[in-house]
Amino acid sequence: MVAVPSDRAPIAAIAASLVRERRRTGLSLAEVARRAGIAKSTLSQLESGTGNPSVETLWALSVTLDVPFARLVEPTRQEVRLVRRGEGPAIASDAAEYSATLLTSCPPNARRDVYLIAADPGSPRLSDPHMHGVVEHVVLGTGRARLGPVDDPVELLPGDYLSYPGDVPHVFEALEPGTTATMITEQY
Repeated sequence: MVAVPSDRAPIAAIAASLVRERRRTGLSLAEVARRAGIAKSTLSQLESGTGNPSVETLWALSVTLDVPFARLVEPTRQEVRLVRRGEGPAIASDAAEYSATLLTSCPPNARRDVYLIAADPGSPRLSDPHMHGVVEHVVLGTGRARLGPVDDPVELLPGDYLSYPGDVPHVFEALEPGTTATMITEQY
């Protein structure tokens, strides 16, 4: 009897692992594919998270990259990362009392960034549309703000969460001094 797995292969973890391990070796995509005996297009698809690898393909890649099979299929463990208030790279707006501090950037093969927003009343921060498929998630920490799509913003209070398309014009307007929020941008 053949065991049928209930879940699909952890494609995102495999993609990230393949990119990480290939870069570690300093080998090109073509060279790893050649040594593993697979098509370059197959490896490219796997690294982009769009392929569907077989056990045999992953074993060949683990041997070629000189890593245990498990390192290719297990998600990497996150390291503890602390950014104290005022330590991250903050970028101020020219048009509003608004600054965004990057808390963590998007790792390879993921599409999300996390920001700490600090804003005061005055001119609203108007944002042009981002790339297609971007979604913004905001949790208001302190103060009060009106934000979301320009044509339909929502007023948030501390602890409120809002998700909205970032690929349309959108606004963040502080309604009280010392307004802060955590914003996560994702691209699907």
